[in-house]
Amino acid sequence: MTNKELAQKIRMTAIDMVYKAKASHVGGALSMADILAVLYNEVLNINPKHPNAPERDRFILSKGHSCVAMYATLAHCGFFPIDELDTYGIDGSRFLSHTTHKVEGIEFSSGSLGHGLPIASGLALAAKRKGEHWRSYVLVGDGEMDEGSNWEAILFAAQFHLDNLCLIIDYNKIQSLGYTREVMNLDPLKSKFETFNWHAIEIDGHNHVQIKQALMEASQIKNKPTAIIAHTIKGKGVSFMENKLLWHYKSPDQAQWKQAIKEISEQ
Repeated sequence: MTNKELAQKIRMTAIDMVYKAKASHVGGALSMADILAVLYNEVLNINPKHPNAPERDRFILSKGHSCVAMYATLAHCGFFPIDELDTYGIDGSRFLSHTTHKVEGIEFSSGSLGHGLPIASGLALAAKRKGEHWRSYVLVGDGEMDEGSNWEAILFAAQFHLDNLCLIIDYNKIQSLGYTREVMNLDPLKSKFETFNWHAIEIDGHNHVQIKQALMEASQIKNKPTAIIAHTIKGKGVSFMENKLLWHYKSPDQAQWKQAIKEISEQ
């Protein structure tokens, strides 16, 4: 399927999962759907039939609360049957409300924010020291960049010239309790990374061409890790969810669920 088709499927499946489980975090799941679609459709060296192959690229979703988009991506890419997602949020299910390594294709259980980048940096260093050629990717939320552990990892990655590491920031401008500019202003983010001796790229995080170009550029950079600052829209694809803080935690009712599915299916 095309990137556009995969992104659409991710969004529709994510909304279904949140609605059926009466769960939350749908806004941040929708904002990163295009990034996941391009990564899994065109960039990552992975094989759903051999999810633990030693030569695979490693991808960590650090913003684990947006797990419905990740689970949807893996299901639509063939890691496990899509109907298994019907158990999401049910007691005893392996599909927990934050990403868990009990699921095929999930490298690391996440949800405690600020851990994904340090882990991905360690993986990248291990690959370099072993002379292996797989790459390490990590997707974080913009609110998550408030965590000091990330900035320690940013120093670490530059110090060890981890050019096999790619950080992607889902910069949707809204975190759990407010707009990022009001809670903890990150700007100017690109120049911060450049000052820390990273290669930094700013893109439209919903433009599939720009996403792929940035990821390809990252793979060619030598002696520096790369940060891709992906400007996105929280709740992307659903008119009443877009740029609304409410949808960080809110679960859609039946009428909202139907409208959301209709809007995405017509795009």
